[in-house]
Amino acid sequence: MGHPNIRFIDAVRDPEGERYLYKCLAPHPYRRYRKRAHYLEKAVEGGLRKEVLLLEGDAVGMIEYAPAEVSAYPVSGPGVWVMNCIWVLRRAKGHRFGRMLMGRMLEAAEDAEGFATIALDGHTSPWLRLRHMEFLGFRSIDSRRMRHKVKRPEVCFETHLMWMPLEEGAEKPTMNWAEMLKGVDFCIAHPLYRAERLCLEVIFEEC
Repeated sequence: MGHPNIRFIDAVRDPEGERYLYKCLAPHPYRRYRKRAHYLEKAVEGGLRKEVLLLEGDAVGMIEYAPAEVSAYPVSGPGVWVMNCIWVLRRAKGHRFGRMLMGRMLEAAEDAEGFATIALDGHTSPWLRLRHMEFLGFRSIDSRRMRHKVKRPEVCFETHLMWMPLEEGAEKPTMNWAEMLKGVDFCIAHPLYRAERLCLEVIFEEC
């Protein structure tokens, strides 16, 4: 039985969804920024989807996913779709909203042979934790120990390539780890975000 006070907004297609394309659930003010706009230019055309879950009119969950060719991570593989992110606010836990968002993703990407994403273990951020991704049905198929070159370089953490095959015999995706070490720039709130002020092309190194 569905929750009576929730609804979903398609941030790509719904007229009211545009601001959600640039703003996630982090407490950052809404604004268009160049790196995000650059990513959206190719990703939306290539099939990017983003859905936001509203509880009593308040955005408390979101999921963003795309075919591997236009995903936010350097992941490749035939028939692979990539979940860029999934997030449910702590105050909205306990309603299985994460499962709902996953279900909508699986239903929307009918041609996917499997889904990939990343997970972090030992990172200071609560976002994209390994145990959370495992709970949602992903499993780790590759990983690297990494550390930030500038911000807390004494802290090593693991970045995992996660995989959820949907078809028997689906070919596993691969990660370009040299590109992954550069960090990401599709979301300013991402724990692996590459800040321009650091003036570094590669912001991580292997531990």
